[in-house]
Amino acid sequence: MPIPFKEIGQDKLYRMIDIFYSYVAEDARINHLFPDDLTETAYKQKLFQTQFLGGPNLYNEEYGHPMLKARHAPFRITPEAAEAWLENMDRAMNDVGLEEELKAYIMARYTLTANHMVNSID
Repeated sequence: MPIPFKEIGQDKLYRMIDIFYSYVAEDARINHLFPDDLTETAYKQKLFQTQFLGGPNLYNEEYGHPMLKARHAPFRITPEAAEAWLENMDRAMNDVGLEEELKAYIMARYTLTANHMVNSID
């Protein structure tokens, strides 16, 4: 598989993340896990996703190692919340027109990561 970041490009990736957070803001299953103003959250996600998908290490350069599990530990993340995150990202990927093969590859990685973040069963 080619490098997803190169396949998507920065503009489309950033648009996808903005769309994703517009869905998150309206999703009662997970919006309580996020601040009311999603500007900084979306910015950090753009940096993180750039490197997660094979682009430059922008997140590391600005914030250090992502330490995903530790950064998410203060929040009660249920299997339902992980599923909501994935569903909203799936919608955003569809909205920006990612090709099916690329989308499937990225969703597999997102699914592993989302499931790894789960820290509560209810």
